[in-house]
Amino acid sequence: MMAQAGTAAKDAPQLRKSSWKRTALIWLSRYGTIVGLVLMVVFFSANAPGIFLSRANFLNILSQASLTAIIASGLTYTLVVGEFDLSIGYVASFVGLIVTGLMAYQGFPIWLSIVCALLLGAAIGALNGVLVTKVRINAVISTLGIGTMLTGIGFTYSSFPIATGIPRAFTDISLGRLVFGLPNPVIIMVIVLIALWVILNKTDIGQKMQAVGGNLEAARLSGIRVDRIKIFAFATAGFCAALTGTLLSSLLGSGTLAAADGYLLDAFAAVFLGSATLKEGEFHITGTLVGVLILAVGFNGLSIFGAPTHFQPIFKGGILVLAVGMSALARRYAASV
Repeated sequence: MMAQAGTAAKDAPQLRKSSWKRTALIWLSRYGTIVGLVLMVVFFSANAPGIFLSRANFLNILSQASLTAIIASGLTYTLVVGEFDLSIGYVASFVGLIVTGLMAYQGFPIWLSIVCALLLGAAIGALNGVLVTKVRINAVISTLGIGTMLTGIGFTYSSFPIATGIPRAFTDISLGRLVFGLPNPVIIMVIVLIALWVILNKTDIGQKMQAVGGNLEAARLSGIRVDRIKIFAFATAGFCAALTGTLLSSLLGSGTLAAADGYLLDAFAAVFLGSATLKEGEFHITGTLVGVLILAVGFNGLSIFGAPTHFQPIFKGGILVLAVGMSALARRYAASV
């Protein structure tokens, strides 16, 4: 008995050390990205306080983040249900071309052009969902194929950028500031994020989405119509991509094919950064917003310090690999100690 008590006494400090280390690593895996965002803000504020901390720059960061946040929030839904959508950048570019074409070529009023554009985006997303769930085509191949087709269809519709015949009121959508001096895209971003967060976390369909992503077979056996849930997720991604493309065309004052293609990588970087935030490897809207802000603050800081533009993809790829890799290693080590 005394020997056992002595052994337990010797092991107690080691157990306390392991417990402390495990707690620290779990904390790092959940809050490391938020800490990184705060450190970036502190660094840029300390080195360029007159510029970085200004209200104008703060609004600039939010404006830069708004379109990425909208398209990334839609992508989050497809990842929640365990799928990928590589067509979102193509959809945004294609819809941006179509919405301006409907006004300039077909003479549609602004509201009808936007409604048609958003419905078109949702329909393309739903088509992706049908091909993945009903035809059983791999999501990567299906969405990439649809996106490539949209590029060709867009060139067929208009081989040149559409820059004439676009009403001034359309460009005012992105350039205007209707509420508290905030850019309209920021207001739209907030509305979209709140709506998607509520759907995902407070509704029956949101719970079903999480169940499908957590365990597909268990969800199917419990009576969830898995295919419908996935189609809904893809349609949401298409809708958000279409909204992004519409706002981008409004901001540019023209419809240009391939204008939004770069949002694909931005969206994936933001969503995967978000999966390393607050929750252990789960995709969620709040995390996506944190990921978008990390990218926006980083890009803004690089611009303030005059870094060449080719540093942006280096930063984007590097921070994605670092944040997600560190989070994965921390979770793995925390589980083993």
